[in-house]
Amino acid sequence: MSELYLTNTLTRKKEKFEPIEKGKVGIYSCGPTVYWNQHIGHMYAYTQWDTLVRFLRFSGYEVKWVMNITDVGHLTSDEDTGEDKMEKGAKREKLTVWKIADKYIAQFKESMKLLNIKNPDVLCRATEHIPDQINLIKKIEERGFTYKTKVGLVFDTSKFPGYPDFAKLNLKEQEAGSRVEVDPEKKNPWDFLLWVTNQPNHLMQWDSPWGRGFPGWHIECTAMSTKYLGEKFDIHTGGIDHIPVHHTNEIAQGYGAFGRQTANYWLHNGFLNLKGEKISKSAGNFLLVTDLIKKGYDPLALRYLSLTSHYRSGLDFTWEALASSQKALRNLRQIVGGLKKQERRNTLSLEKEEKRQKFLDAFTEALDDDLNTAKALALVWEIAKSNLPASDKYDLLMHLDEVLGLQLNKEEEVLEIPEEVINLAEKRQEARKEGNYVEADNLRSQIEKMGFTLSDTPEGFKITKK
Repeated sequence: MSELYLTNTLTRKKEKFEPIEKGKVGIYSCGPTVYWNQHIGHMYAYTQWDTLVRFLRFSGYEVKWVMNITDVGHLTSDEDTGEDKMEKGAKREKLTVWKIADKYIAQFKESMKLLNIKNPDVLCRATEHIPDQINLIKKIEERGFTYKTKVGLVFDTSKFPGYPDFAKLNLKEQEAGSRVEVDPEKKNPWDFLLWVTNQPNHLMQWDSPWGRGFPGWHIECTAMSTKYLGEKFDIHTGGIDHIPVHHTNEIAQGYGAFGRQTANYWLHNGFLNLKGEKISKSAGNFLLVTDLIKKGYDPLALRYLSLTSHYRSGLDFTWEALASSQKALRNLRQIVGGLKKQERRNTLSLEKEEKRQKFLDAFTEALDDDLNTAKALALVWEIAKSNLPASDKYDLLMHLDEVLGLQLNKEEEVLEIPEEVINLAEKRQEARKEGNYVEADNLRSQIEKMGFTLSDTPEGFKITKK
């Protein structure tokens, strides 16, 4: 196995990856809160962690990938304020919290499939692991890290001197701006709830040693990660927004329950931004993977675009960039399709074999360097344009696609579009240029009546079958 280096948020350094058990890796990824759709900003993160898992397996590791689904306990603030997001979703759509969860779990899984994100080995729901969470809280309580208020059972961060270290928190500044009215009995404003007992009308409640109630958001991840990966595991992933609260509190819980870190490496992805703003529901700028399809894009064009960025840096999303990625992906697939049809060779010259190995080594070295997918993608193009024999080039590209997940051998569908439809689309384009939007809408309606859908893209119009 080659030497993999990852940027560990714990140390703020790029470190050589050393698994706990040789040849095996345990990864836990913070998954979705399923009260609403998962937008392309969320899916950007899961694409990056899927690529990490793929590369580890490509490198010969046996990987166990665990991801949670939060379907209770995540309040509208990441801290202990606001209503439960699941209840908010239920009120919004006049459905039960259970139906809301099922609906948006299905949406998340569909988005994963469209982006060719492999299913985690374990996809665990918080509501199906309440006993595990209660048992973990008991351990924390037995070791003297809790106290009770009228709101619920609280983690006493003063018992963990290293609490501010992970996120480099300035607790004095936080104290000055704190909102004590949420729970005036808290010893410190940043102490957090492990179990909530003061909401008798909450739609999801369970019996516990501390009273009937529901778990805090943070305990869910610590309970499920350690249940499936052990008290000590290799990698924990999440977004940079998880650092100051959620992951800081997970680390505290691990210390409270086990007296140590649960994960050796903490990896965090940057945001997918739209016009300089983080894509989010609150900003009202979120797009779904299915929205891209409606506009005529292959969802794997978004995966391609995501791979052009570094996971830690995030990405500025534009329609122009997506259109360029779609064009690049199609060109790459056409090259691969052409290679597949050519006659295969039985032997490879020593010179060509050395060249093939150099390409493979360079690809691995790029990803070993903190998952440099942009450099790896550039090497794929270099291989595609190289003078390696067609069959060997095809085999190498398909091998590397096991990591990239771009389905390079997928044949582009050829859609036979009647000339009449094309003419109507061109007339509509002219009408729009002239500002004659009524005529443009009439022409679109004619096209739709003929069984086709017209989408406007930065490259021009796109026609698809309804």
